[in-house]
Amino acid sequence: MISTANAELIVLAAPSSSDEYYADVVDDIFNFHVEFAKKIDGHDDVLILTDNSSYNRYASVLGKEKVVIAPMSDIWMRDFTTVNPELPVMFRYTAEGQGGGQKGQKHADLVQEELAIIAEDANIKFRESDLLNDGGNFVDDYAGNLVVSRKFLRDNNLTETKGRETLRKLTKAKNIAFIDADEQGGLEHADGVVSFVDTNTLLVNSYPEDPLYSQQLKADLKSGLPGIKIFEVITPYDGSQIYDDRFGSACGLYTNALVTPKRIYFPQFGIPEDKIAIEQVKLSTTREVIPVASHQVCQMGGGVRCMSWQLRPKAALLLKEYFQISY
Repeated sequence: MISTANAELIVLAAPSSSDEYYADVVDDIFNFHVEFAKKIDGHDDVLILTDNSSYNRYASVLGKEKVVIAPMSDIWMRDFTTVNPELPVMFRYTAEGQGGGQKGQKHADLVQEELAIIAEDANIKFRESDLLNDGGNFVDDYAGNLVVSRKFLRDNNLTETKGRETLRKLTKAKNIAFIDADEQGGLEHADGVVSFVDTNTLLVNSYPEDPLYSQQLKADLKSGLPGIKIFEVITPYDGSQIYDDRFGSACGLYTNALVTPKRIYFPQFGIPEDKIAIEQVKLSTTREVIPVASHQVCQMGGGVRCMSWQLRPKAALLLKEYFQISY
């Protein structure tokens, strides 16, 4: 495994073999995980959490040092883990992440508790908050700039002034932009709209079919983030094949990229626009851009960022020691 000051540990979770929800796409998820893990390997560290039934399948391809038996109840690690690996905070995972409603909130709490127990037993230090917010709705540049959708305000009955004050105290964010999600209802995650590809530098979806939304989005970003640099990326959104209507599609959304201190793991969908998007993001960042095929899972509503829990070296070391990983 890699051990440098600039490397992160990227943790992924395989679906449980008993989970009927993912039964039809378990092979797609496996293929995505393997492709993603191979792209991470040699740049950052990767660890995949599985159940007993899936362990050998993953370990035979990726090696036992990259796979541990620690089953999670969901695969979208971004949303129920800690945000900001620099100063980790765990918000309360929202009901929408598990389909909505009171039943959804109960399931969300159970999913998050599984992960929280592991993190606490591993002695990983993080702040906890009862504020409702998924990790997919927390997009920051680790330098004090933060974007969240206004769903956060509605979920917690906060005004923008109070929401900004609360987030600053909790996360050490200096500049905070509240935006409207491009689709109202459901998850409303900011990471389907924007991505910090460098300090004070945002990649945003292009919305040629909705110029009014695009104009308001940029106005909100500039209002909340003084001096922000905004780059548009081509956005060939494809909602023709959606696995679950409650979560929509992430196909064609290049903003759902995973950004580490030195690299950007950039989604690709096997379409002509992939090449254009790669060139556009390279013009906006000093980080290395690493393409990752995401067509296997994007119809489920996520991809490289949504699947990933990011840990910096100290926390990463504690987690490896907890799982007794040799490196």
